[in-house]
Amino acid sequence: MIADSQDLVVAKRLLDAAKQSGFRFERVAPGPDGPLRGVLETLEWRDTLYLAGFDQACTATRARKYSLIVPGGPMVTERIGGDATTVLRTVVHRWNL
Repeated sequence: MIADSQDLVVAKRLLDAAKQSGFRFERVAPGPDGPLRGVLETLEWRDTLYLAGFDQACTATRARKYSLIVPGGPMVTERIGGDATTVLRTVVHRWNL
């Protein structure tokens, strides 16, 4: 059995914290390591996470929700990209979940 790296352990804990905060995740491609898409909707925000791989291709967006129809779609107020740990840490800690 191979132990997980410290970065992977941190990312797993952050993913658990995101789930506990209300994010709902689904696999968007087949397989146990397929990309994950997570969404959390509150009265004010729609937060979306896309985790395609541990070291790359991870993104998150925070869009403000309005009762008015906004031309061009929802107003994205924050966007972050990078590795899984950086993206998850930003969403869980800086976005005050």
